[in-house]
Amino acid sequence: MIYWSPRLQMQNTKPIQKGRFPEVNIMLKFRWETEFKETEIGEIPKDWDVRQVKELVDKRKKFPIVDGPFGTQLHMNEYVSKGIPVIRVINLTYEGKFSKENLVFITEEKFEQLKRSEVNPYDLIIAKTGATIGKLALLPPEIPKGLISSSCLKVSFDKKLANPKYYLKFFMHFIGQENIKIRAEGGSTRDTINLTPFSEIPVPYPSPEEQSRIAAVLSWFDDLIENKKRQNEILEKVAMAIFKSWFVDFEPFKDEEFVYNEELGKEIPKKWEVKKLGRFAEIIMGQSPSSKYYNKKGKGLPFIQGKGQYGRYIPETTVYCSKLLKVAKLNDVLVTVRAPVGELNLADREYVIGRGVASLRSKYWTFLFLYLLTYNERLKSYERGTTYDAITREELDTFPLLLPPQPILQRFHSLVEPLFQKIILNQKQIMVLRKIRDTLLPKLVFGKLRVVKI
Repeated sequence: MIYWSPRLQMQNTKPIQKGRFPEVNIMLKFRWETEFKETEIGEIPKDWDVRQVKELVDKRKKFPIVDGPFGTQLHMNEYVSKGIPVIRVINLTYEGKFSKENLVFITEEKFEQLKRSEVNPYDLIIAKTGATIGKLALLPPEIPKGLISSSCLKVSFDKKLANPKYYLKFFMHFIGQENIKIRAEGGSTRDTINLTPFSEIPVPYPSPEEQSRIAAVLSWFDDLIENKKRQNEILEKVAMAIFKSWFVDFEPFKDEEFVYNEELGKEIPKKWEVKKLGRFAEIIMGQSPSSKYYNKKGKGLPFIQGKGQYGRYIPETTVYCSKLLKVAKLNDVLVTVRAPVGELNLADREYVIGRGVASLRSKYWTFLFLYLLTYNERLKSYERGTTYDAITREELDTFPLLLPPQPILQRFHSLVEPLFQKIILNQKQIMVLRKIRDTLLPKLVFGKLRVVKI
């Protein structure tokens, strides 16, 4: 029997010690399965079955598997500012997360006309067409009803037979995704999966109780990750609010004498001055070593070539480089200097930086990061090039900064640095939790690792 805590990495070779989730009072018991049978979806435990999607739907509903209305039945000019939400592909992700951004709405009257395509909480919604085929999410419970667009289909599961969260995870896995894509048919312009082929997709079928245990484990990881993301959003907003109060609106300095600055086109506190970035921070332009020095074995330092290796706040790269030509240090501000120009990250350790990145080194790195974030459009306006957008060292060097006297910079840095340290710690934990969850997902969904007790 295996006891497991997310603080510990999964191992095949020795038992994992007893533990609890760090933020919720949960004890889990797992066991490794040893008896399997071969099926059309691969190996599953002998006591599991394979069912088709259509066998697991809520047959009380007239349309348990349905797609959205034809495009001619719903036009953009029929959207209203509030009403019944229309769920579009833009609201779905390959990670199974529902996005409320860019929701559009229709009237109740229009909804009744198209009610066939109604979607309710915990219905599984999947993009069925084109390059976005396979994006998916469950309708969240805070949306009591909605309408899917013409590019989506939905499944209403029978909750007594199927846990929607378990089957969301199955269709997130590459086997679920492949089962969608191989059944897609080429239309006049793009591939589409129709309702009948989708309804016949084979899926693993553990008991509903085991489905719920599997879904609960994976959902706890999702919840922990989302909680840390929300923490970071709040911490960043607090840091930015302080920055704007001090250095944009000058609220703590209203009683000081102000003078007009022609370069900025506005009044600033008298003792403040505009300086070039190069006088405030050391600028290290990246240099890409030969690819023969790249590896995924951990030799050297992690390597960043451009935005492709950027994470939310800190880099996420699996490539290392043993040739240390240009190195970013801890707390350097990382800025992309080739298209797209001006994307920002913070160095949470040393990195080798390639030609697409510059490292900006300053004692007051929190101020510099927030300044460049606030005036990011101005930074992006420096990009130029005949074949690709880029920014040169000289252009970075002359980028103007409005700087207060050093004691104010020090006070600000002391105030917001703990916020950024917490953001970076949270982001590292998110990356670890995501890695463990993604490792667990196929093992749990296909029964290699059984959840015995929650």
